[in-house]
Amino acid sequence: MAELKLSESRDLTRIERIGAHSHIRGLGLDSSLEPRDVSEGMVGQTAARKAAGVILQMIKEGKIAGRAVLLAGQPGTGKTAIAMGMAKSLGLETPFAMIAGSELFSLEMSKTEALMQAFRKAIGVRIKEETEVIEGEVVEVQIDRPAGAGAASKTGKLTLKTTEMETVYDLGAKMIEALGKEKVSSGDVIAIDKASGKITKLGRSFSRSRDFDATGPQVKFVQCPDGELQKRKEVVHCVTLHEIDVINSRTQGFLALFTGDTGEIRAEVREQIDTKVAEWREEGKAEIVPGVLFIDEVHMLDIECFSFLNRALENEMAPILVVATNRGITTIRGTNYKSPHGIPIDLLDRLLIISTQPYTEDEIRKILDIRTQEEEVEMSEGAKQLLTKIGGETSLRYAIHLITGASLACQKRKGKVVELEDINRVYHLFLDVKRSTQYLMEFQSQYMFNETGEGDEDDGGNDMVS
Repeated sequence: MAELKLSESRDLTRIERIGAHSHIRGLGLDSSLEPRDVSEGMVGQTAARKAAGVILQMIKEGKIAGRAVLLAGQPGTGKTAIAMGMAKSLGLETPFAMIAGSELFSLEMSKTEALMQAFRKAIGVRIKEETEVIEGEVVEVQIDRPAGAGAASKTGKLTLKTTEMETVYDLGAKMIEALGKEKVSSGDVIAIDKASGKITKLGRSFSRSRDFDATGPQVKFVQCPDGELQKRKEVVHCVTLHEIDVINSRTQGFLALFTGDTGEIRAEVREQIDTKVAEWREEGKAEIVPGVLFIDEVHMLDIECFSFLNRALENEMAPILVVATNRGITTIRGTNYKSPHGIPIDLLDRLLIISTQPYTEDEIRKILDIRTQEEEVEMSEGAKQLLTKIGGETSLRYAIHLITGASLACQKRKGKVVELEDINRVYHLFLDVKRSTQYLMEFQSQYMFNETGEGDEDDGGNDMVS
């Protein structure tokens, strides 16, 4: 009988795509907002992280609504990483919407409508409502299946108890199906919404914790509920204003969220929704949660978009706007005027500017250590030193790209640890920007549509070297 190789089995539910910032877990700050050296995937940029932490605290306290933050720095200095760290630190309750400036010009709607939808995606509404629920520990589930009858004729009884009482409920076909879907068994603590019939499994009762010799890590043990089985509970639903807009502006309603075809939403619909939400706020049924809208490549926006942002930030329900750019003094798109970061002066005046600095060699090494762990690549000390040197001389992004390539080169020679030869091999296979530019300057006359004249060749070469 062949041996079963357990080491090769993989948990398909845990497979996640490794992205450029998948190692970021937060901003890496302690309780006094001081940045730790290496924490939550963040390395270096201590001043920028500390400033972002202060902004984060103001967001949580609701003191910065309608303001904007600019993350400015050279390419590859961690601007997007800081924005991702802010998103992770805010938690799931706070909406976080992310778009790139260039996206607005490729959508089948006006630029201002696309920006408005992005703004509404970053504004959450926490709606409170009271509902009747039946909450208790399952004592017994009895299902009768009459011979020769279909699934619709199933009947059954469900016995629930609390610390003070025990009741038997008759079950219909739909409730039996719902119990089967949730895999409810005796010993589970469940909650049943009386209005919708939705069943939520809260966990296993502590009194039944010894039923099995071993349980999985996902099993949660809870106390048996006390008091009445039937009780009124406050349920909180968190939705964004954009989701409410879509549901109320489309004939298919809620399904429009899944089709992706949101299209342009009329201003009258938004006004009615804003009025209704304002009423809910006054009645205490809802509260507004200003989230964060992150716009990368903000220099790609034109003067119309900047004018819209200026007005939108003055709205009382505006989210916190975080923008990022890697440009210096450049032309404002749609005009002939130059401005710092390609942003008009009147909007720059509203921004709190956080600058990022180039990483040191020691910081590059720490980031590469984190990325090799994230990508599950074993690398020798010598290979890491060489990769750090490459990162310092070329760019951090280029060095990170070489990790996976070197890992594949190592697998090809049937090795387990990435060595110097693997780094060297992929370094010569894939060019960085400097080497690619040198190659172009050397063979520019052989390329099609070469705009550099023969007389400019020496000048161009000197420019690139300097």
